[in-house]
Amino acid sequence: MPIVMALIAGLLFGAGLIVSGMANPAKVLGFLDLFGRWDPSLAFVMAGAIAVGAIAFFIARRRGRSLLGTLIQWLSATGITTRLVLGSAVFGVGWGLAGFCPGPALVALGAGVPKAIGFVVAMLAGMAVFSAIERKR
Repeated sequence: MPIVMALIAGLLFGAGLIVSGMANPAKVLGFLDLFGRWDPSLAFVMAGAIAVGAIAFFIARRRGRSLLGTLIQWLSATGITTRLVLGSAVFGVGWGLAGFCPGPALVALGAGVPKAIGFVVAMLAGMAVFSAIERKR
């Protein structure tokens, strides 16, 4: 059952990315172009996602288990670290250069967007490099 629910959640997330325009790199780059032809529409998408997420976290904090009965595990790290700042910066630079972040890139790849192929390949290579570095640590 958890696999089926994960599939449904993934399909819903992907559909939301398509409907909101977040899988369209031109739309994302328009949102990030604060001093040019700024498109504020994705700010409303993000605000809506934050609102829904905040409600979901509020409810989840009061429960010990998910609706499917699995234990809810919370992260223990709460501090701002150098790794967090650097990772956020790399994410932001990649998002600004390509107009993709991982979720929308996978949706665009599935939709056959050529630009997504290069992004996903680079993303997977970055994940492999990170994994190799972490194993050596």
